Amino acid sequence: MATKPAFVTGATGFIGRYLVPLLARRSDTIYALVREGSLDRLGERIEEWGLDGQVIPVIGDLTQPYLGVSDEVRQELRDQIGNFFHLAAIYDVTAGASEQFETNVEGTRRAVRLAEAIEAERFNLASSIAVAGLYKGLWREDMFDEAERLDNNPYFRTKHESEAIVRNDCTIPWRVYRPGIVVGSSKTGEMDKIDGPYYFFKLIQKIRDRLPKWVPIVGVEGRPINLVPVDFVAAAMDELASQDGLDGQAFHLTDPNAQSVGKVMNIFADAAHAPKFSMRIDPAMAGFVPGSVKKAIQMLPPVRHMRENTLSSLGIPDEVLTYIDYPTTFDSRDTQRALAGTGIEVPPLADYAWRLWDYWERHLDPDLFKDRSLAGAVGGKTVMITGASSGIGREVALSRSVRLAALCCLSPGPSRSSTSWPMRSSGRRHGLLAAM
Repeated sequence: MATKPAFVTGATGFIGRYLVPLLARRSDTIYALVREGSLDRLGERIEEWGLDGQVIPVIGDLTQPYLGVSDEVRQELRDQIGNFFHLAAIYDVTAGASEQFETNVEGTRRAVRLAEAIEAERFNLASSIAVAGLYKGLWREDMFDEAERLDNNPYFRTKHESEAIVRNDCTIPWRVYRPGIVVGSSKTGEMDKIDGPYYFFKLIQKIRDRLPKWVPIVGVEGRPINLVPVDFVAAAMDELASQDGLDGQAFHLTDPNAQSVGKVMNIFADAAHAPKFSMRIDPAMAGFVPGSVKKAIQMLPPVRHMRENTLSSLGIPDEVLTYIDYPTTFDSRDTQRALAGTGIEVPPLADYAWRLWDYWERHLDPDLFKDRSLAGAVGGKTVMITGASSGIGREVALSRSVRLAALCCLSPGPSRSSTSWPMRSSGRRHGLLAAM
């Protein structure tokens, strides 16, 4: 028997892409909030899902009161919605503070007001383990106010504040879901962006391309990092939202067998056929060094520049390094109890890591999008050309297809001059240097 229609924000997002088809098995109608400019994208998703006529677009905007849903539509939806799912948010530790506050905090506040206005039966929030901040120790599903060091990153603070709105202000029944670090599908490897462990894939790839697989590599052990595939997260949310008697609770959609950063890196190294980090150093070994001393060393110009250059060359944001020594572990006993017998559980990372790696290397590797043409290599730069008076050098110098900031041409001596070939004006600065 079909349940009442569901309402979903963020239906075209990564989690929404997997959740909506599951909700459609329970409800004949799914209302999906969408900006007017994203109607085509939602249409593509509906076609992909095979849910034409079952998923109904609702024009709206996270930045507007009641999410921009008109009075007329709110009246039509009143008392018609069972589960209201709020997925729309910024899931990115590198995003700016103001952007995250507007979307994560104020967006949640407006979503709660809309759910109350249409008298939905239940509000379901896609939160995050980030609500714990950098809490030291075991974080249980019934914990919230105990969060520590939330100001370490705007993502921690805004996810905590958005959950607080649901807990303290929502007047209808609610449930909160806290996923770990969400990675691609365990079945297909599909991922929508580079995030979490994906930032270290380029490092693994470079090591693989330069060293034989049998060479032992020195790495870090780190603390447990909690990774969960998106298909597990969607399936767990769908199931938990459908069960009776779970209102007013938070559920950790996490891996009960989370592994250390070093072990995770080795699993992906194995998937990439790269050398493993056989010698792993525990950052706790430096625990005897006072924090002020470590901070002072890190701020030394040579150390800071080396760190910045290394991270930049690998495409690793500084914020991601927080997870190497992440102090929090997560208890998920309530979630496991509720999911017992459903077959919904976190698969071992080693069973699907190869799919994540394969998808990244085929679709997300930044090198796939580099312009390797001459224009891509030298465009916007100051370039010196030897042998510019004839042949290939002359053609490159005169080319309009390469936009340079400045062009210096090296002539073989006073017998040749810039008049030996016509310089075309293309907005660039030109110069002629004589060489004997």
